[in-house]
Amino acid sequence: MPTQGTAVFTPPESVIRRGGQTVFSILAAISACHLLNDLIQATIPSLYPLFHQIFGLSLGQIGMITFTYQITASLFQPFVGMATDKKPMPWSLALGMSFSLCGLILMAFAPTYGWLLLAGSMVGLGSSIFHPESSRVARLASGGQHGLAQSLFQLGGNFGSALGRSSFSGSCSPRATRTPASTASCEIGRA
Repeated sequence: MPTQGTAVFTPPESVIRRGGQTVFSILAAISACHLLNDLIQATIPSLYPLFHQIFGLSLGQIGMITFTYQITASLFQPFVGMATDKKPMPWSLALGMSFSLCGLILMAFAPTYGWLLLAGSMVGLGSSIFHPESSRVARLASGGQHGLAQSLFQLGGNFGSALGRSSFSGSCSPRATRTPASTASCEIGRA
């Protein structure tokens, strides 16, 4: 029984009607979203040679881009998780993905190094907003098979990370692409 001041979440009617069955359509959708989110994050290191070429960045400055998006994603995620535990926010899935996409687009058109750092922090913030609520949705759709649901959810994220790291070496090679904007267009088009 919930204590006073504790928010109670009622799962969507479609999940209740299934009576504890695993809802694979929801797991597939949330796994696909996880793939896109992690693909965006994993695309950033592929852009480092371009940043070095276009902005003349040192390895330390490039490392700071990684630090910025990783630390933002890591530090904010527990706070978002605490907030969504108190009051579920299913709309935060779209909000998180929007932050990540806007960060990638901003990175594509960034005129200076400072803008690259801001863009990286937006990608990290988007990831920190997306992950807690999406993990909760996967658990709700699990039908009691929590390990299976989490594994399918993680599969999407891992596949997105692999695609993001390897996709730049394909048709969007550094020889064919000369600007972060055209690289971002290529990556968004693939997603």
